[in-house]
Amino acid sequence: MPKYDIVLKPSAIRNMDKLRRYDAVQVADAIEAHLSDRPTRVSRSRIKKLRGIRNPDYRLLAGEFRVFYGVDDTACRVDVLRVMHKNETHSYYTELSQ
Repeated sequence: MPKYDIVLKPSAIRNMDKLRRYDAVQVADAIEAHLSDRPTRVSRSRIKKLRGIRNPDYRLLAGEFRVFYGVDDTACRVDVLRVMHKNETHSYYTELSQ
């Protein structure tokens, strides 16, 4: 099974910079643990494939935070697009579906 390269887009980096150190470490650990091996493996509690939205393709739960990302299987790359608190996700979904 190939290892996926994880690429944080500038928007995700800005999001991570705004987090408390503890939260940023928790999110980074979740990204490394769940997205480096099988980022498209959907689970009931951790990873969800988003429907009706073209990009990002998936959402990862990391404690109180949500990580939105896309996967390029041919290049074995995961593009992390956004990291946000669970309370901010509704407005993000609304923005994406328009």
